[in-house]
Parts: sequence; C-alpha cells; structure tokens
Amino acid sequence: MIQLKNVILRRGTKVVLDSVSTTINPGENVGLVGRNGAGKSSLFALLSGKLHEDGGDFHIPSSWRMAEVAQNMPETDQSATDFVLEGDTRLAEVQRQLAEAEASDDGMAIAHAYSDLHDAGAHDAVARAQALILGLGFRVSELDQPVNSFSGGWRMRLQLARALMCPSDLLLLDEPTNHLDLDALVWLEAWLKRYVGTMIVISHDREFLDAITNVTLQIQQGELNRYGGNYSKFEELRAQQLELQQASFSKQQEKMAHLQKFIDRFKAKASKAKQAQSRVKQLERMEKIGPVLAEADFTFEFKEPANLPNPMLAISDASFGYVDDEGTPTTILTGVNRSVLAGQRIGILGANGQGKSTLVKTIARTMKPLGGSVTEGKGLNIGYFAQQELDVLRPSESPLEHMIRLAKELGPDAKQPSREQDLRSYLGTFNFTGDMVKQAVGTMSGGEKARLVLAMIVWQRPNLLLLDEPTNHLDLATREALAMALNDFDGTVMLVSHDRSLLRSVCEDFWMVGRGVVGPFDGDLDDYQRYLLEESKRLREEARLAEQAQASRPPAAAPVAAPAPVVTVASVAAPAPAPASAPSRDGREQRKLDAQTRQQLAEKTRPLKKELEQIDKRLAALSAERTQLEQKLTEALPPAEIAECGRRLKAGNDETEKLEERWLEVSSELEEISVASVG
Repeated sequence: MIQLKNVILRRGTKVVLDSVSTTINPGENVGLVGRNGAGKSSLFALLSGKLHEDGGDFHIPSSWRMAEVAQNMPETDQSATDFVLEGDTRLAEVQRQLAEAEASDDGMAIAHAYSDLHDAGAHDAVARAQALILGLGFRVSELDQPVNSFSGGWRMRLQLARALMCPSDLLLLDEPTNHLDLDALVWLEAWLKRYVGTMIVISHDREFLDAITNVTLQIQQGELNRYGGNYSKFEELRAQQLELQQASFSKQQEKMAHLQKFIDRFKAKASKAKQAQSRVKQLERMEKIGPVLAEADFTFEFKEPANLPNPMLAISDASFGYVDDEGTPTTILTGVNRSVLAGQRIGILGANGQGKSTLVKTIARTMKPLGGSVTEGKGLNIGYFAQQELDVLRPSESPLEHMIRLAKELGPDAKQPSREQDLRSYLGTFNFTGDMVKQAVGTMSGGEKARLVLAMIVWQRPNLLLLDEPTNHLDLATREALAMALNDFDGTVMLVSHDRSLLRSVCEDFWMVGRGVVGPFDGDLDDYQRYLLEESKRLREEARLAEQAQASRPPAAAPVAAPAPVVTVASVAAPAPAPASAPSRDGREQRKLDAQTRQQLAEKTRPLKKELEQIDKRLAALSAERTQLEQKLTEALPPAEIAECGRRLKAGNDETEKLEERWLEVSSELEEISVASVG
C-alpha cells in the first residue's frame, strides 16, 4: 500500500502539503481533486519520485511497477504501432535479453528469454497495442503512419496509449481526457474499469470520475482528506461534513461567548475569582473548531444579446471540407440541410474525425463552404471558442492587450466600455487580478487561457455561441460556472464537448455528424454512449482480423515495390486463358495448342510448386515445434534441458529465416514464368 505519515511537501516557498497522512490500498481507484494550483500535480510528482518529501514519511512498495503519461511531445519517425508497443517495458527488456543471448549463442539464456517472452505476452502484443490506438480514436489506416505525421493532440493520445500499454501496479493519470473526443473518452472509461492495479486520476470531468473511481482524495489549503466513494459521493459527504463543522463551530462560539461573559463579569469579584479563573483555563484548553472557509467560487454571465434573429442560420445543400496548400478541395460533409433557431441548445455528436470541428469552423466563418449556401440571420453575432485556445490568442500579448485590441476592432458600435481601467475591472471578474492582466498569455496555464477566451467572448455580447471543447483545462468549479452561464444565456448554443455533464445540463437537441452527413440524433447521451462502444468494438475486431490475416499470409504476399502484378501460387497453377480476340480457324486445333501450352507451363512450374509445398510443410512444422518448445519452457525443467530447448529454438529460427528467403525466390520465379506465358 501507499502510505503518507505527517508528510510535508513544498514547491518553492509554498507549502503544498502540511503534515498530511493517508493510505491508498492496493487495487483502489482514486480520484484526486482540488482547485487548480492546490497541489495535485505536486503530489503526483512525489508518487512518481520526481519530488521528495520535505518532512514526514512516505512509503510506496519498491516492487510496484508504475506507469504514467509522459508530458513531452514525442518526436519520432516510428510508426504509431511501434511507438505504443515500446510502452510495454517488460516486453522490450526481454527482447533485448534475447538479442544478447543469441549474439553470444548462450542456449540457456535463449531458453529463458523465450520463456519470458511467452510470459510477457509477446504473441499478442501488436494486437494489444493496436487495440489501444484504435480505441483512442485513430483509424486503421493510421496504425503504421509515423508519429511525427500527427498533430500535437494526436501525439499526446499516443503517449496515453503507450502508458496504458505498460504493465503496471500503479497507474497515474493526470487529466487523461484533455485531448480526447467523447468517443475516445467512452472507450477509455470502459478500459480503465477493467484495470486491476491501483489507479490515481486527476480529472475535472465529473462523470468520468464517477464511472472509474471508488475513493476520492481532496487537496485543499495544504490538507489531504480521504473520502470513500466516487466524486458525487464525495460532494455529498463533503457537504454533510461542512454542515456539521459549521454547526459545531456555531455551538462552540456560543459556549465560548458564555464563558467569556462570565469571566468579564466576575474576574474582579473576590468571591467569584476562583470560578472565573477556572473558566479562563477551560477556555484556553478548548480545542478551537475552525469556521467553514468556503473557497471563492468563479461565476460569470453572458450579457443579453442586442438582438435575436430567427432563424440564426439556414444551411442548404452545403458541402463542408477544406482546401490544401495546392488548392485541392477535400470534402468531408455533403448534403447538409439544417437550420439553427433562436434559443436552441444543440449538442454536436459524432465519432472522431467525422467532421464536427469542420462543421463548427465553417459556421464560425474560419472556413468557407465548398458548395451550397450558409445563410445568416440579420444581425448574427457569433462568439467562437476554438478547440485550441491559441487559435485565437497571441502568446506574446497580455490579457489586457487582448482586450484593448478587441475593443479597437469592434469600435464604438460594440457599445462597451473601452477605457483601460474599465477593461482591467472587467478582467478582474474573470479572476485576472493585479499583475496577471499584464502577464504574457504564453506563460499562462491552460485554464487561465480558457478563462481569457471566455472573457473575450462574453465581452462581444454574441447571440450565437459556437463552443468547440470549451472545458479542456477548466477545473470543476469553472465548468459548473460555464454550465450555469450557458443555461441563463438568452441566445443560441452549439456545443462540441466530451464533458457529458455539460452536454446533459445544457443541450436539448443533438446533431449527429458521421459518414459524411449531418442529421438529428434521436436519443440521449446514454444511447450515444452505447453506440460509441459498439463502434469501438467493431474497429478493434477489424484490426484483430487484419492482424490475423497478415500473420497467416505467406511472406511473398507482402507488398513489393515492383509494379508487376502479384500472382499467387493458386493462380499460377491454373491455365492461362487465351486472349478473347485471338484468331482461330479451327476450334480443335486451337484447343490442341492450348493444351500444349498448359502442358509446357505445368512442366516448368511443377518442380517449383513442389518445392513451395515442401517449404510450407517445413515452415508449419517449425512453427509447431517452436510453440511446443515455448510451452515446455513454462514448466520446471533441469538446466541442461532448458539449455537444449534454447539451442533448438535458435536453430529453428535460423532455418525459418532461410526458408522464408527461399520461398520468396521461388515465388518470384513462378511469377516470371506466369507473366511470360501470358505475354
């Protein structure tokens, strides 16, 4: 188990944990919650060994294997599959040991390495890696693409898959859902429910925490408090605790006031002096109950729109997509016919890569439709929250500079105060106080950037809000503030989000984006969640079948660079048909010529086909022998027999490699003969 006893942890001069004690038992799934900056990531750094306690005792079993998501952006030309496969550190180590044993021709070490490979699950490692990649939203066609060909968010998904691939007793996940769409989040949630080790998760997604955790640790003002249950249960217990604390505090204050009144009244009276002194000592000995210090909640509201056109938008026979640098258009959505009415709350659903962001960007005017029409209502004023906040923010500028520039761009028609002091005061309502208003945005946290984007949107008084994953980096309190503000907003909302709690509380209608079209979704989020799990299962099954087909395919069937058509052994054995246009004066004479051609072809190919059959039989026998030896190595054997198994495995591998090379040579000869006979 993990134990903290009176642990003190500092980051610089700030005390993050002040003499805290708690226990995390094996197999518990823990949600670590607290405001941004409370110290959650610092506690993770302590658990992973990047930080050491400044006081107290911290213990974690030395035998535990730990996995966590690397925060650096991977830069490699490895394929996605190979990159994730390397996350299985146990398998990588055994493969390294096998290579060293084979290099030194150490039969005993080779045998042990093969036994360890079996235990490490080498037989299905590729399939497991690809199942993780597909589950997190990648397509089958992307499994072999280089990591560097993906954008930053997708590469971070690969880092997550790599961490999940690693065998572990302790899994640390710091905001694992930030770069995920709803489909990938639902899959991840299902995967984590099956995880058998100890798991600690930092997340601001209420439903995600509810689904996967059974213990909650809260960091608040240097304290670490443990609650049994998921996040919703924690909120319930916390509310009860605060209510009880406030009642106890009030009761104690009454008692202390009564004692102090007695002391003040009788301390100068000789006959009561002894009793007064007793009350003083009682007051001094009393353990003080602290008042409930509620953290200041972040709240904001959208201003009433200047007008509400109805309909807001009318999309007719539209095609949406993008144009590349060479001017070539790529269509993603076709035949879009939808209208957006005043006051609607629309949640946009769809599996990853189906075009949700393309739809939102086109409506937001950052992309142009490829066809059809998008008719805007008179006076339409769009407030757009981009999925990547830096799409609309300038890293070198401060929040105040952003607001000043925005005020100048909109001009006096915005009917908003534009004096610097007014803008400072406005930013203060979004928790940008003091020197923060002049801090470069590039140095700010993701949550602070998101708040600034919200502040800029609210200031513009939009009547249509387009929100593409607005909750990334927002803590729970800010997410709740956003939900409340959206529910009070008089205009129209179109929302893409993986936060199901936000979707449930805000949206009344759902659009489904998928298979190149946009249509209504007649169901709720639970129905959609079941659909996503079924779709994920289907993709994983496709990958598994493809992997099996690849494994069972003869080596010659692998793709080659030569442009000549690939001809299989079966097709070589069949007679080549005579061209349909070939002249023939006598049918019997032509059939005789065809028979002679077939006979000549058969004589040429017969020895080659026979050799191929012999190679196939021998390869099958070697494969069976290898399986038998690997199974035997899982048993308790004498050292001499283990070494003999290792030598036989190495010899079998060497022979297999030579036979596969010969298989390719013979197949090429057969192909040349077949092509020549057809020509």
